[in-house]
Amino acid sequence: MQEMISRTPVKLAVLGTGGTIAGAAVDPLDNVGYAAAQVGVAQLLASVPALPRLLGACELVTEQVAQIDSKDMTWAVLYALWQRVTHHLLQPDVLGVVITHGTDTLAETAYFLHCVVSPALLSAKPVVLTCAMRPASALAPDGPQNVLDAVAVALSTGASGVMAVCAGTVHGAEHVQKVDTYRRDAFDSGDCGPLAYVEEGALRQLKSWPEPGANVINLAIKNIANTDDWPRVEIVMNHVGASGAMVEALLAQRAGGPSAAPLLRGLVVAGTGNGTIHADLHAALRRAQEAGVQVVRASCCQRGRVLPSGDVDQFTDSQGLSAVKARIALMLRLMG
Repeated sequence: MQEMISRTPVKLAVLGTGGTIAGAAVDPLDNVGYAAAQVGVAQLLASVPALPRLLGACELVTEQVAQIDSKDMTWAVLYALWQRVTHHLLQPDVLGVVITHGTDTLAETAYFLHCVVSPALLSAKPVVLTCAMRPASALAPDGPQNVLDAVAVALSTGASGVMAVCAGTVHGAEHVQKVDTYRRDAFDSGDCGPLAYVEEGALRQLKSWPEPGANVINLAIKNIANTDDWPRVEIVMNHVGASGAMVEALLAQRAGGPSAAPLLRGLVVAGTGNGTIHADLHAALRRAQEAGVQVVRASCCQRGRVLPSGDVDQFTDSQGLSAVKARIALMLRLMG
């Protein structure tokens, strides 16, 4: 492993949020019928026998921020996670933060933190998310190795920015996507490729550490603590026979006055191919835009980005972000 930053005393914060990595099943051969978020983060770390040797003189500080299946991730949990990450990064003796997380929404959480954690903090210290595709009770769980790899990345000299580590591969928060439903190497960075590999505890770095999020998005930071009314942004998808019915229903609710649902502020359309949109859906999105709803155009494709293409350019493109990340970016812009 690369030489650890020499500063004493030093600590590494590990924040638990639940997920498959903390999951348990009755049968150790059952890798899909488990209950997520059953094992606490301290117990999870205790199951990694090589961890003390990797840490050396570095002390672990653990905190259970949440204990959920990541499919059930909420804005309240993300807000709490942002607060706790910021708290730990501000401590002068903390080298960085590792977060144990479920795989389903890991990419969204990573991108959210990339956008809202102070650039000054992220340019000096790393935030490393890790996960597992097999529960802790599995015959061959992948969580312990992923934790070990994440810690190795977090302790690497000069490490900074928000990253995700899974199956020995290090991805930047802006580009990481979950691309497989079952295999342990479930994440990919599309055209950008991985940042590094962790091999036998040593980091083989391919690219520079990720830069913090754009300043225009970080303007939302000061507003997050002042409101519980997060802007409502929904995702609609293009497909064969796509109509504007979903958009019209959302617009009707918006026009209907006060209701239990927050006012619709934005829409992200996950287009086909180069962000292409069915004519009927396109017309409905135009009506939404005219009604004051901000519309962003993304693509369902895992690789490539939306390029300028005729009348669909009436909608802002996602700047290469996936639909779910474009939704987060739009929400933060609406907060700014």
